[in-house]
Amino acid sequence: MPKRNWWLPCLAIASCWSAIALPARSQALLPYTPDLDIELLEQQGLVLTRDVVQLVRFEQYELALPRAKLATQLAPNTYEPWFLLGSLYVQQAEFDKGISILRTAQRLSPDDAGVRFTLGSAYFQKEQYDQALVELEAGLAINPDSVEARFDLGNTYLMLGRFPDAIQAYQVAITENPEFWPAVNNIGLVKYEQGNVQGAIQDWQAALAVDAEAAEPMLAIGVALYASGQQEEGLEMVAEALRLDRAYADLEFLRINLWGEQLLRDAAQVLALPQLSSLVGS
Repeated sequence: MPKRNWWLPCLAIASCWSAIALPARSQALLPYTPDLDIELLEQQGLVLTRDVVQLVRFEQYELALPRAKLATQLAPNTYEPWFLLGSLYVQQAEFDKGISILRTAQRLSPDDAGVRFTLGSAYFQKEQYDQALVELEAGLAINPDSVEARFDLGNTYLMLGRFPDAIQAYQVAITENPEFWPAVNNIGLVKYEQGNVQGAIQDWQAALAVDAEAAEPMLAIGVALYASGQQEEGLEMVAEALRLDRAYADLEFLRINLWGEQLLRDAAQVLALPQLSSLVGS
């Protein structure tokens, strides 16, 4: 991608300043405002915003962040640069800064659902679930067809202990996209906490039917089978899941992925087995 000459306005401003005669010491310093082409600067800000989008797509966040900051300065009355900048801060777990900037984007474009969804994500990660719910519901009122936002809504209900609402939100996401296995998986998480072990296993099996190498539902089935007395079969599935992705050997990682207390307790017992020591890193 060719470099954008976003620094040219800076050179123009510098040349204007150098052309001004220095005042005598007895004079007061008069303010000087360069004659800038505001429309041109805003256009360059929007061009820079497109560059930021490309960098984000390639996960080059360190390059994207300073460009996003500059874009907000060049096009301060356009919501897209603020939206991107706020999203980048949320991605870097700087939630308060991200939320503040996203509020600016929201003021500039009150009807943009994506801003509200990103605010919901930020509040969710801060574990402020009531506020996350407000933002997600507001965004879905604007764009009810977002599968990802509907999934986030289900996750929020799950963390609030509103299990029937969580299942309903997940089911709507599945209706919109039957291949969206994370929603199927998370219905299993809810059912396990409700004591419906067989129902949970069926949901995790359905998730695996969509993606046969999805480590999370495979691990969950293995844990559930082991806890139910089918230890050999359960242990085999747990081992296979960890071979696919060892991150799932970390209980904190499982908690972040919304595993409930009962499933975490059962997982802890399995993951502590010496047979799995080479897979869990112990």
